[in-house]
Amino acid sequence: MTSGQGGTNPGFARGRRLRSTPAMRRWTAQTRLAPADLVLPVFVKEGISEPVPISSMPGVVQHTPESLRKAAAEAAEVGISGLMLFGIPADKDPVGSQADAADGVVNAALQQLRADLGDELVLMADLCLCEYTDHGHCGVVTPARGGLRGQGGAMVVDNDPTLDRYAAVAIAQAQAGAHVIAPSGMMDGQVAAIRAGLDSAAFTETPILAYAAKYASGFYGPFREAAEGAPQFGDRSTYQMDPPNTDEALREVAQDIAEGADAVMVKPAGPYLDIVARVADAVDVPVSAYQVSGEYAMVEAAAANGWIDRERAVLETLTAIRRAGAGSVLTYWAVEAARWLRC
Repeated sequence: MTSGQGGTNPGFARGRRLRSTPAMRRWTAQTRLAPADLVLPVFVKEGISEPVPISSMPGVVQHTPESLRKAAAEAAEVGISGLMLFGIPADKDPVGSQADAADGVVNAALQQLRADLGDELVLMADLCLCEYTDHGHCGVVTPARGGLRGQGGAMVVDNDPTLDRYAAVAIAQAQAGAHVIAPSGMMDGQVAAIRAGLDSAAFTETPILAYAAKYASGFYGPFREAAEGAPQFGDRSTYQMDPPNTDEALREVAQDIAEGADAVMVKPAGPYLDIVARVADAVDVPVSAYQVSGEYAMVEAAAANGWIDRERAVLETLTAIRRAGAGSVLTYWAVEAARWLRC
């Protein structure tokens, strides 16, 4: 049979018919990517007079309160859904006191952004202590007890005292104007503690987006520079998830939902698309995925060397995360990608 005879054979499928033009491909696309699917993570730092570029994340900065206001206005203008706020305080201590201080860097920023934007963007507050503690861990550290060995010798991250801190921080963030509280510390019982704290302070309508399946990943390196929160001893492998495990992710997600999480997140996104897909299939709450700093840095580095088409690669990675089942994607390209999508 010659190639010209293929159309007469009922078993000869021509998939190319539905790919022939850009308009045809848009018509048949099974996955849509829109500005409203995107959330922008932002860093605000106390005590700086102008934005500070992050060397490992070209185009991303540590904001001043004023530059953050401008970035938030731009985000609202292009139609993305929200911001995820991270803060770098001027002073750190063992328990991260600035995380729940009324005038702490994130809480002050939330107050200002809520005054500027009202409900135009969803203001999400990352809830963790790593940026606020002098040891860089996500919770309170105490001497090891019994047979436990501390990651740095004699100290361990103590789960239950950390829950009390998380509840206090959640209340402070809600009081400052956060629309959503997003605990990322991966402490056991963190959602239940935060829900109880919020409810006791009359924030029963404030939702929780739980970083439910957060892996101990090698893709967080640039974030450590951006948030200035690298652990000063050991690592986070005892409380973040082990990369080989998948069933554990479903258990963690189910537990967070049972404790009161209104939405859940998988982090990182790109290397864990299988986890995103399994979680999305298993739950009936919104699922987010965080395209983390290392994912961003790799694409930027390859594009800077002329090895890939930057815009095409960015949109392809975001589409892949949506295709896996994420309803929303946290990405440092949120505003730029939204502009491309609106063209």
